[in-house]
Amino acid sequence: MKLLLDQNLSRKLVKQLEHSYPGSQHITSIMSENSDDGEIWLYAKQNGFTIVTKDDDFEQRSILLGHPPKVIWIRLGNCKTADVAALLKRSAKAILAFDADEEKSIFPIP
Repeated sequence: MKLLLDQNLSRKLVKQLEHSYPGSQHITSIMSENSDDGEIWLYAKQNGFTIVTKDDDFEQRSILLGHPPKVIWIRLGNCKTADVAALLKRSAKAILAFDADEEKSIFPIP
């Protein structure tokens, strides 16, 4: 499962998550920092990524459009990059189950 990390998450996460989620990328390594949510959505859909974000805009897009791509919505508030990495690693089993679920398009994790 490849994650596409949104602009509101640290680029350092790619390195920290490479063993749990190989092939993951940060959006700024692929697209311009000025890319809008529609461009990010389309890129993730065309390239088999699951979007990871702290932004509720992707939740709304997911409700309207369904999947793919799927969306992992991190709801930690202000936190350190290490906290986000730990959450994604700790939740790997649940995230993989979400990925396999044909019905669900968004996975909020606290």
